Amino acid sequence: MNAPATTIELERYLHDHIPLSRAMQVSVLDVQPDYVILSAPLAPNINHRDSVFGGSAAAVAVLAAWSLVHTRLLAAALPSRLVIQRNTMQFAMPITGTFTARSFLTDEQLWERFTRLLKRKGKARISVSCTLDFAGREAGYFEGEFVAVDAPAN
Repeated sequence: MNAPATTIELERYLHDHIPLSRAMQVSVLDVQPDYVILSAPLAPNINHRDSVFGGSAAAVAVLAAWSLVHTRLLAAALPSRLVIQRNTMQFAMPITGTFTARSFLTDEQLWERFTRLLKRKGKARISVSCTLDFAGREAGYFEGEFVAVDAPAN
């Protein structure tokens, strides 16, 4: 797959390759080189307290962060197997409706080092952050470390 040029292409990719994103009704609002914004509604992600289940909120944050690295790797002609290695999630308030997740690189200057290591060693790690927003307020904050390895030859 080439780098997703549109939000529709990325959303289709997520729904086809990460079925949980379809079940959660995740939509892609924006794809830019320095951020990705995803959205998810309350209904398929609701918990017993009529708010978004924390696992759903964390999953959308992981998807947004993964999508940013994925699209940047494809744009750099470095298709790779990309996985999350570790993460932390902080919740600031209950989310009782549709929310967004905006991912960004924790340190933009590390991208060049990341791609250089991936080319040279076939493996590299990078940190990505994501804010969850609901009703104009920050509802959560995610930090994760992702590992890219060369895609297997097919």
